[in-house]
Amino acid sequence: MTAAGLAAPLWDLHSGQGPRQLAELGLALLLSSLIGWEREAQQKSAGLRTHTLVGIASALMMEVSQHGFNAVLGLQNVSFDPSRVAAQIVSGIGFIGGGLIFVRRDAVRGLTTAATIWLTCAVGMACGGGLPVLALAVTALHFLVVRGFPLLSSRLVPGRAATAFEARLTYRTGTALLPRLLQICTRRGFRIVQVKVERLPGRTDDAARVLLQLEGTAEPSGLASELFRDDGVLDVELSAAAEEE
Repeated sequence: MTAAGLAAPLWDLHSGQGPRQLAELGLALLLSSLIGWEREAQQKSAGLRTHTLVGIASALMMEVSQHGFNAVLGLQNVSFDPSRVAAQIVSGIGFIGGGLIFVRRDAVRGLTTAATIWLTCAVGMACGGGLPVLALAVTALHFLVVRGFPLLSSRLVPGRAATAFEARLTYRTGTALLPRLLQICTRRGFRIVQVKVERLPGRTDDAARVLLQLEGTAEPSGLASELFRDDGVLDVELSAAAEEE
């Protein structure tokens, strides 16, 4: 008998595409959405949509590896290993994770989000593989690690954690003011990551704007107050740096 003769009808709900499989895909949707929501709340580049798609796609590929070849089972000279599909999922997800990691100066960013993408893939595979208890447990462990470990680290390691932020300064040019402003930043314990100076078109006075990317443990508000004391500083704006874990 041919494979076509053994194949079930296209819409047969008892050939690996019934209520159980739909429930497993639904669980993958729920759990991957929870993980993605946490990343979205932290304003990471890979957020709700990315993690949700990774989770349900991984679950679907696991469903295919288990039920997609039922029509050819039992035929002569036909054999397959469902675990090979799972191995290829793990290899393929590395492309997405690698694209989220980048290096800025001496700092590596994106490792946590890349690891979360990998974890979401595993959760989706567990849902598609019929292991809902493990999928729920790993989702709970995700929140424990990404939310609880930073609090634990702050208790074990004394001192305030270093924060990254951006300072936009508008100042008068021609007075050698910029070196003094940089000296104030370093004196207060901030590390200058990047300096970008740009002219302000349309202004009648000789004004320029400098963008400083800073890291340090001191309060940024104190730095802003000291910068404002200089008569050459026209405006100071502080904002959180757009960085990826």
